Amino acid sequence: MSTKNRGWGLSDSVQAATIAHRFYVLGESKLEIAEAFGLSRFKVARILDTARERGLVRVEFDLPVPVDPALSEELRSAYGLDRAIVLERAERRVTRAEQRRRIGALAAQLLSEIATPDDVIGLSWARSVNVMTEQITSLPRCPIVQLCGVQAGTDMRDRSVETVGRLARVSGGAAYPIFAPLVLPDRRTTETLRRQPGIAETFGQFHHLTKAVVSIGAWRENESTVYDALSPAERDAISKRGAKAEVAARLFDADGNALSTGLAHHVLAISHDELRRVPEVIALGYTTPKAEAIDAVLRSGLVTTLITDAEAATEALRLAAARG
Repeated sequence: MSTKNRGWGLSDSVQAATIAHRFYVLGESKLEIAEAFGLSRFKVARILDTARERGLVRVEFDLPVPVDPALSEELRSAYGLDRAIVLERAERRVTRAEQRRRIGALAAQLLSEIATPDDVIGLSWARSVNVMTEQITSLPRCPIVQLCGVQAGTDMRDRSVETVGRLARVSGGAAYPIFAPLVLPDRRTTETLRRQPGIAETFGQFHHLTKAVVSIGAWRENESTVYDALSPAERDAISKRGAKAEVAARLFDADGNALSTGLAHHVLAISHDELRRVPEVIALGYTTPKAEAIDAVLRSGLVTTLITDAEAATEALRLAAARG
């Protein structure tokens, strides 16, 4: 007998194993087991706890995807989310592209499972969202709406218009694209384009959105496509206002407050208020450099589901504990 189980005789060990088998394998309730063995329900609970503590019973999780359930629950609870899905730590060092593929795969599986024919789904372009759409093979028939304009410097295949079109073809629902740049030179140009029939039709769908998939960007170089699209002077001015995070070209400070800057007037994108009214917002945010941005966006109350990796989750939890 294992040294862990000294103090439990053969009879006690067999009884504990039998009780554990009936509870964990057969699915009997503690009350049913208590009646069968002539014990109290509380005694059965103590036996099950002790069996696990002594190693007689080991509970293992064999999830269909590589998710860390403990870290997921800790993150969900810390920020009051409906869901948190944390990719478990890789056994080997992985590239950002590989991490993006894994995050996108989790998002694809989740959206495929929870989407219904009654949904109107919005997509904010990001490489991870693009990867997600490539991995979705079935979706109920529902409209797919582009949440912001086309990012400069992206390949045609990776542009938000193509991402929305790809998912609409899988769904069989209507596609609502935005055939215009995300960042525009001035407010007048932005207002003119918003009045164009096709773009106006897409913006009109924002009030009907039931789900949105967005990416969390950090307000720093190479961590936000919007940041990278601006001039150094514009970036610095916005940084001085306290910007820490970006979602669909909308900015947040460290406390999760929506920031109104000059950028708000020359981007074609869903507004803070419109995004906040979406009942379910699934955010993809990963890698440690984005942890501060993830913390900021989660503090905003905008996000209902976060999909991230273990490293970013651990750092976000550290920030949450430090900031209170």
